[in-house]
Amino acid sequence: MTQPSAPIAAIAASLQRERKRVGLSLAEVARRAGIAKSTLSQLESGTGNPSVETLWALSVTLDVPFAQLVEPARPSVQLIRAGEGPRFASDRADYVATLLASCPPNARRDLYLIMAQVGEPRRSDPHSPGVVEHVVLAAGRAMVGPIDEPVELHPGDYISSPGDLPHTFEALEPDTSAVLVSEHF
Repeated sequence: MTQPSAPIAAIAASLQRERKRVGLSLAEVARRAGIAKSTLSQLESGTGNPSVETLWALSVTLDVPFAQLVEPARPSVQLIRAGEGPRFASDRADYVATLLASCPPNARRDLYLIMAQVGEPRRSDPHSPGVVEHVVLAAGRAMVGPIDEPVELHPGDYISSPGDLPHTFEALEPDTSAVLVSEHF
């Protein structure tokens, strides 16, 4: 699978804006997120290519929903056709999350389309406190949920689980897909 490209300009502008909002230096945000200062500098200058893990770490550090870092401004009517939209690949698993809709101001949820292949599972570090993930499996089979208690899902199955604990998504069949709603409290 080829690595999809992220909306680099939107990420650069969002990272700069959010880092200034919280009043932290480049070095301090990088330290808290557990990434290299040079990586954050590249991202803020629009020359980096972040993994989903890097962006999640930054969203937790900056206390903003993931989508707020990656989504460019959108028109009042939005259509995302299959295969389009900002896509983020895991650097640890054959797992791609496509942002379909982020929260409007004063709302607290983001919507993703997940495409995953059999192989290394996507293991996620805890997100911000209070985050809950809702997953509806669309195709294939997958083990989803807390790392220590994943549940096997089949097409049409739904699970809600804490996103603020270590959790996993493991495709058990080729071309497994799901819709994920990340709810922020």
